[in-house]
Amino acid sequence: MKNSGQREEEAARRKVEEDATSPGRVFRDAAFAPEMVVIPAGEFLMGSPEDEEDRGEDEGPQHRVVIPAPFALGKYAVTFEEFDHFVRENGHDHRPRDMDWGRGDRPVIDVSWDDAVAYCRWLSKETGHDYRLPTEAEWEYTCRAGTTTPFHFGETIGTDQANYDGDYTYGGGGKGVYRKKTVPVGNFPANAFGLHDMHGNVWEWVEDCWHDSYRGAPSGGDAWTTGGNCRLRVLRGGSWNHFPGYLRSAFRAWNTSVNRFITFGFRVARTL
Repeated sequence: MKNSGQREEEAARRKVEEDATSPGRVFRDAAFAPEMVVIPAGEFLMGSPEDEEDRGEDEGPQHRVVIPAPFALGKYAVTFEEFDHFVRENGHDHRPRDMDWGRGDRPVIDVSWDDAVAYCRWLSKETGHDYRLPTEAEWEYTCRAGTTTPFHFGETIGTDQANYDGDYTYGGGGKGVYRKKTVPVGNFPANAFGLHDMHGNVWEWVEDCWHDSYRGAPSGGDAWTTGGNCRLRVLRGGSWNHFPGYLRSAFRAWNTSVNRFITFGFRVARTL
């Protein structure tokens, strides 16, 4: 039989474990690591309905996905400050261009899928925690944050909500500003999960190989890395120089895993 001291110790340990996976908790594993937000388990309908404006065939068929356990996702896209630290400490052979827009708290650009994976592996080694790219299902689940509309903001979007080419409109919305470059992370309102810039600013690499539809897609939130074309990896979210329709929660893009461009960035996930 356990004495009162042992019972209290076990209760305290359980409380710490519960707090660690409490949805909405914000934490950072190290001063150089990205700020993370705990995302709750749940389920959602992945993809877009057939009548959604600008829908592509690769966004269907819609299918229900279950995210079985809480995990953490970066509150923001990885910044130049965070990636530059990695380059200095790890000796990574690519220092991304900033196009003279500034570094610091702007999202890192000019990074490939391979660069993003290398960063996650280094961060895992340095912190002792499992950092990785989010799966495509996790990304859409966190972007939507419980919504079913084209954007987590609703049926349309404005340039006071995200950074994109404001010369173009979507869903009856008005024109806005075209900034023609990235802006520092966190400049726009967060979604219901507390995540910023899920729409626009930079495309975000995810783990999955490219498939041209969701036929046969996994339903458990895991990465789809069989079949399809694994020389190509998926990008989500749209960027500073794209039309608003490309920013939709369901929109999918791809590129080769080695390609770098000034619209490509990423955010990290962490297993809890």
